[in-house]
Amino acid sequence: MKKLWKKLLLLSVCAGISILTVAGCGADSKDKAVIFEMPTGPEEAEIYVEPIEGISDDFIRGMDASAVLVNENSGVKYYNYEGEEQDVFKTLAQSGVNYIRLRVWNNPYDENGNGYGGGNNDVATAIELGKRATQYGMKVCIDFHYSDFWADPKRQHAPKAWQGMTIDEKCDALYDFTKESLTEMLDAGLDIGMVQIGNEINNGMSDETMIPNVTSLLKSGSAAVREIAAAYERDIKVVVHYTRIDEPEGIDDIAWSLASFGVDYDIFALSFYPFWDGTFENMQEVAKNLQEKYGKQVVIAETSYCYTSEDGDGCENSFLGTTDLVDGYAATVQSQATMIRDVCAAAHEANVLGIFYWEGTWIPVGEATQDNSPIWEKYGSGWASSYAADYDPEDAGLYYGGCSWDNQAMFDFDGYPLASLNVFKYLKYGTTAPLAIDAIPAIYAACDVGGTIKLPKTASVIYNNRSENKEVPVTWDAAQVAAIDTNVGGVYTIDGSLEDGTPVTCQVEVIMINHAKNPSFEDADTSMWKVTYAGEVNPTDYQVKADDAYTGEVAFHFFSPDSDMEFSIEQEFTDLEPGTYQLFAYAQGGDMAEDAEMELYAIVNGEELTDPFMMTSWVDWKKPTIPEIKVTDGSLVIGVRIKCNAKSWGTVDEFTLNRISD
Repeated sequence: MKKLWKKLLLLSVCAGISILTVAGCGADSKDKAVIFEMPTGPEEAEIYVEPIEGISDDFIRGMDASAVLVNENSGVKYYNYEGEEQDVFKTLAQSGVNYIRLRVWNNPYDENGNGYGGGNNDVATAIELGKRATQYGMKVCIDFHYSDFWADPKRQHAPKAWQGMTIDEKCDALYDFTKESLTEMLDAGLDIGMVQIGNEINNGMSDETMIPNVTSLLKSGSAAVREIAAAYERDIKVVVHYTRIDEPEGIDDIAWSLASFGVDYDIFALSFYPFWDGTFENMQEVAKNLQEKYGKQVVIAETSYCYTSEDGDGCENSFLGTTDLVDGYAATVQSQATMIRDVCAAAHEANVLGIFYWEGTWIPVGEATQDNSPIWEKYGSGWASSYAADYDPEDAGLYYGGCSWDNQAMFDFDGYPLASLNVFKYLKYGTTAPLAIDAIPAIYAACDVGGTIKLPKTASVIYNNRSENKEVPVTWDAAQVAAIDTNVGGVYTIDGSLEDGTPVTCQVEVIMINHAKNPSFEDADTSMWKVTYAGEVNPTDYQVKADDAYTGEVAFHFFSPDSDMEFSIEQEFTDLEPGTYQLFAYAQGGDMAEDAEMELYAIVNGEELTDPFMMTSWVDWKKPTIPEIKVTDGSLVIGVRIKCNAKSWGTVDEFTLNRISD
């Protein structure tokens, strides 16, 4: 009876009347048919996923899986959610992934047949991976780099076989390579739905940087795709791919150039890494502009987020998951799922076709505690091998090694799928999950040498459903606090706990704190500084020019071509801890008359302390200093005043106010 039920169910699925999805329905599907039950409503799950209202079943839930084959050749095994070894493409399909993206390099091998690494992604590799993706019902996006190795804004090297060609010869070679490769792939049975003609080509393609030449290459690639699609009676979309969308005017310029030169394409693909490429809102504006102004569909070709800050193979991660986290998202499995859900929600809202997660299957080969280079070199499972040095000497030749993406995979270091991978099948209806703390951002405190430790009374808490993110009271270990001698500089860890007993820690650094706010004027908000000047015209400004700044790019600048100058800049404090402080600043300038006057000053307890100085020439930095300022009631004013002649000039930067003793 059970076998009969399964047979009937399979027939109903192939007839298109089931709520299930199926791969391989057809006369030759005996070994290919795999049935996956998709949610029909909210499900209970390990991760909380907020539903995306109105999202289509056709929304692209894609995954770049280009490194799978070399990982498997290196000994990596992939498992399903039950802990059983299983084809990773089957696991992806069961998790709701409906599209696989595969990069293709022309000839990623040296003259002796040694692979360049990064997946050694030639046409044969794409065919093998693409057949497996097709077997499990996923469409395939072919990503031609038109290079023998990585192509991105940093490098766009022509394949070895094309080097030295004229632009016309290169266009012919690109056309032939595209046509021949797609013919092989379609003959092998790949269900290709998209073809990228170039990868992140903001700065050129195949060693061509002039716009007319690049667009000629794109036209050749597009023509080849169109011809093959017609010959095989397939609906294959032509895709162009760009990054750096945090510069929207640049993306608009590119789209205008493509239109002006008559490049035939369907989809404008964007790389959107939220930790590198700006806000969700900016991404949406870029997408809407491409749709409304140029009439093009848009897809997110690359995105990702980390689930841990750990490194799995001893090769430093590209995205650390520590100081570079996006606000509100932790380095956890839950936050990885939440980020991808949010990228999808923003894309859906902007009528974007969908997203491709970049290299969610690229997990470590080897362990972080051992030398994995021999196996990376042999199989190409690191981002680059030493054999790529001749082809890419400025990057791979210097920094070849392992995978820098393993903490952003959607499988753990041992090949087991993370709960976050299921976010793709939960997008439509979401999930239910018990309220739980996802992460507590690191807690830090600083204490002046000789000062009193003041720990925060609350800790920021990120919950899995984000609806209750809040500040939660925290209790600190008083004995540990009392044991710290603040007369000795250092870093200390204090244990504490939230109301529910969740343990937390605070890292306390005993240092000389600079109490001056915005001391080098790098923050746009300069309201804490009061500028006073004589005359009708203010001769000062906050100048953005690194050459004239002591640190950073901004400094307090003065110049007047016509009149003498008299001005001051100061900051007032009312809540300093009583004690002895020191004050200094840096200043440089020139063309001063002999009677010019300038001084650093501090006003405390009704008394003014000063240190006169004189600016002499460019970048001859002076450091006026007031070594002892005794603050008793928390009040203090610090500043610099200058009286000088017309045509003199200079900058003041990096005010520093330290508490040096009780």
